[in-house]
Amino acid sequence: MSNTKRERDNQHWIMDWLIKQTGRYQNYAYDAKTFPPEVKSYKMIPRVMERYGRHREGMARAAEAAGHVETAAELYFLASEKYRLAQHAIYEDDNKEKIYLHGKQLECYLKAAAYAPNSVELVEIPFEDNYIQGFLHLVPGGKKAPTVVFAPGMDMTKESTINPLHHPFIVRGMNFLSLDGPGKGTSNIRKMHVTADNYCKVGTAAIDFLSQRPEVDMDKIAVSGYSFGSYWGMQMAAADKRVKAIATAAACYGPMTSIFEEETPHFKQVFMYMAGIEDEAQFDEMANQMSLDGIAGDVTCPCLIISGEYDPLAPLDTVLDVYERVTGPKELWVVEDEFHTPRHGETFGGADFYGFLADWIKDALNGKYQAGWDKRIIIHKMSEGPYSGVAPDVSLPERIGVEYRGPTKEQLGPAGIRK
Repeated sequence: MSNTKRERDNQHWIMDWLIKQTGRYQNYAYDAKTFPPEVKSYKMIPRVMERYGRHREGMARAAEAAGHVETAAELYFLASEKYRLAQHAIYEDDNKEKIYLHGKQLECYLKAAAYAPNSVELVEIPFEDNYIQGFLHLVPGGKKAPTVVFAPGMDMTKESTINPLHHPFIVRGMNFLSLDGPGKGTSNIRKMHVTADNYCKVGTAAIDFLSQRPEVDMDKIAVSGYSFGSYWGMQMAAADKRVKAIATAAACYGPMTSIFEEETPHFKQVFMYMAGIEDEAQFDEMANQMSLDGIAGDVTCPCLIISGEYDPLAPLDTVLDVYERVTGPKELWVVEDEFHTPRHGETFGGADFYGFLADWIKDALNGKYQAGWDKRIIIHKMSEGPYSGVAPDVSLPERIGVEYRGPTKEQLGPAGIRK
């Protein structure tokens, strides 16, 4: 019997119990289930989700054979998402099940992308002594267009979340490059590991690659990121001044104590695998370096930050600290009563959340946000979303329109506050 590698490995029984009770392996504040009822422990995820992926893939092939390619395309994308969940739960190099499941994820996504209304290319970007793989989604017609470089979160890959058949950035006239950076997706298979700061170099490599493409308007390059991709995206924007706008959501800016020490063991287990580090003390040393405090001031382009008000992975005070350090035009959306994935539910009216990101980036690239722009919004449920008015402050009492005047005379009492 093998020994545990991390101190928190001995908490796995708690995570198994939570999976059985909630159908989720993380972000337990949400009610929606990630997994079907058959999944009652973490180790069941790969093989159960493989069955769900294989089911959708089989239907896709049948629809394709019948000439129903639109239906086939939707099913191939859904199959890819199930295979993504299946492979992600395995954090071990050279594991044949992981390699197989990741291969199926990539295969099904390629099948879906082949039926997209625009060109979708699987691209290889030179990086150090290997290549970063990405999907480049191009607006129809081949004309020069603004281009967004996207950093998926640690539980995402370049294939995940955004449907290639109904792409919100493409319909708004922007190309979109989604990356499997170090520690992500294909890079895991290639043993290309994430470090505290190598996404800076990834962003530059990606933009260098885009500069060789005739379809890319190099005067209008933007970056976006979701969850841990918000951290990596901010690194990219700080490092390369060719980035003219950045919009990130589900902020994960550091310090990383919340995600690696206070939340589900899954985060630390997976990220140690992504980093290629087995010694926990060595990993903790790296995690302690993962903060945007020293580089947020280098973000001089228009910057949008979106955070759930009660995100346990990035407490609001740490997000506000990073926001204050950004020196460019900036905008903050705090999503009321939300946690780490604020794109669901009624808050954004049921519309595609990434469309709001795309709208903001498009406005930024067209010059809407100039020096001195500083807009803060609390997005209340059933409100006008990001079209709501400016919030004086995100904390009480200003958030409800009441001016703070310090302690009252009754609170102070005859002797006041002792020094």
